[in-house]
Amino acid sequence: MNRFEEVPKVTDPHASGTAARSAPQGTNWLERMFKLTEHNTTVRTEVIAGLTTFLTMAYIIFVNPSILGDAGMPKGAVFVATCLIAALGTLIMGLYANYPIAMAPGMGLNAYFAYVVVLGMGYTWQIALGAVFISGCLFLIVTVTGLRELFIQGIPQSLRTAITVGIGMFLALIALKSAGVVAASPATFVTLGDLHSAPVVLATLGFLVIVALDRLEVRGAILIGILLVTVLSFFFGGNKFHGVFDAPPSIAPTFMQLDIMGALKGGILNVVLVFFLVEMFDATGTLMGVAKRAGLLVPGKMERMNKALLADSGAIFAGSLLGTSSTTAYVESAAGVQAGGRTGLTAVVVAGLFLACLMISPLAGSVPAYATAPALLFVGCLMLRDLVELDWEDTTEVIPAAVTALAMPFTYSIANGLAFGFITYAVLKLFTGRAREVHVMVWVIAAIFLFKFAYVGGH
Repeated sequence: MNRFEEVPKVTDPHASGTAARSAPQGTNWLERMFKLTEHNTTVRTEVIAGLTTFLTMAYIIFVNPSILGDAGMPKGAVFVATCLIAALGTLIMGLYANYPIAMAPGMGLNAYFAYVVVLGMGYTWQIALGAVFISGCLFLIVTVTGLRELFIQGIPQSLRTAITVGIGMFLALIALKSAGVVAASPATFVTLGDLHSAPVVLATLGFLVIVALDRLEVRGAILIGILLVTVLSFFFGGNKFHGVFDAPPSIAPTFMQLDIMGALKGGILNVVLVFFLVEMFDATGTLMGVAKRAGLLVPGKMERMNKALLADSGAIFAGSLLGTSSTTAYVESAAGVQAGGRTGLTAVVVAGLFLACLMISPLAGSVPAYATAPALLFVGCLMLRDLVELDWEDTTEVIPAAVTALAMPFTYSIANGLAFGFITYAVLKLFTGRAREVHVMVWVIAAIFLFKFAYVGGH
């Protein structure tokens, strides 16, 4: 879901080496910690970059509680968990890896958690959190041992692309359903909803506003759209205003409530596998893409990338302890890089702003589902752009990718999409005499999913 794929590296006019060297004495400790001069940046530039990144991703503090709330999780506690893990993960990324990359619960993974694992498969949200914890531990193990690179290299690019596209389509379907644009139909499964209802009208307006503001390069376009629809909902949607500021709710209802043993006994190996694979591809791709754009992927600085990968891995199971779905690096961090952010100081600023958001829980609780639906639809649409990366001349590559992407929304399951894609890829390569092109990891994953379908069944 890389919105900033074509954004060139930019040198901020305020980030000259001279400016950095002439910084006030009070910033010396920041210089030593973040090496501002070495990265040709200043405190002012990093602060502006942090604010920019925060505005582009702050929507998650409204969207995540809404999605996980549908799974029966207490929205107030999820709101606190979202703010805390975003602050904690981003702070570690900034202080430990010195990267200008922010973290928060991932879009797509939260939808899979709520609508597939809990509502679709019938597991409790506590068991789902246990599955997230296990996937986080596996993620940390493969990162520390170096197996992560083997996994990444082993999965064909076409399937990696399909995962992003499929999740985008899945998010779009959820968004249209939440907004009331599509509704259930016994004859055609889905049909057009009531276009005269307030939620549909407001959600449509919010979506168009988000797209227009984004095109005009207005920072925080998604957040503005959510807030606009929320305000209008008080006048036209029957929503009730509960204020803006208050002490944060208790996190006790979700803190340490994960059921690890239930996840191990529940036979949800495919759920853990989906969490693991999507976390790995999404986080690794985002980290490398943003780091490359910031000019940080150069010889001699790979140690920082390894630290960033560890920070990313650790945030996943830390989030499960707090009570939220998988945490990942956010591609919106590229907005901060575009604004000149080059060091972990950018991330520290973002972390501080997420902590400050703990005081706006009444506002977060007032945001209706149809106000966050435009954000989901916008993000989902942007994720479809990766389709251009497919080799449309090679049907053994593009067909498995298409099957993966289409199966996710049509079976309402990211897991099924992954399963069909890996199995189709392996079989087509085998039937066309190109089995040697298939990495051993593809065979292993395809065999696991095939075994699951044969002996366990659907879902």
